[in-house]
Amino acid sequence: MAVIAILQLTFKPEAADAAREVMSRVLKETRAFPGCVRVDSVVDAQDPNTWRFIETWESAERDAEYRKFRAGEGAITDLGPLLAGAPSLSLGTVDADV
Repeated sequence: MAVIAILQLTFKPEAADAAREVMSRVLKETRAFPGCVRVDSVVDAQDPNTWRFIETWESAERDAEYRKFRAGEGAITDLGPLLAGAPSLSLGTVDADV
């Protein structure tokens, strides 16, 4: 069953250019990761420093492999200083019957 992950990041206003650079690189890696179906990025219309990334994964196992990668060798070490607060991640599954 497909998994949807929604990651919300709020960047410091002065970090906008650096955030675009970092996230461009990160999204290329994420989209190429085995099991990634797609990733959409959405900039909040009311707060352009808040971005949401909507990831679709083939399965919970593939999503877990990706999270493990990002917690280890694929850690995004240059992201933390750009953030205005803690990231938020929520996970769900696709239910075609609803």
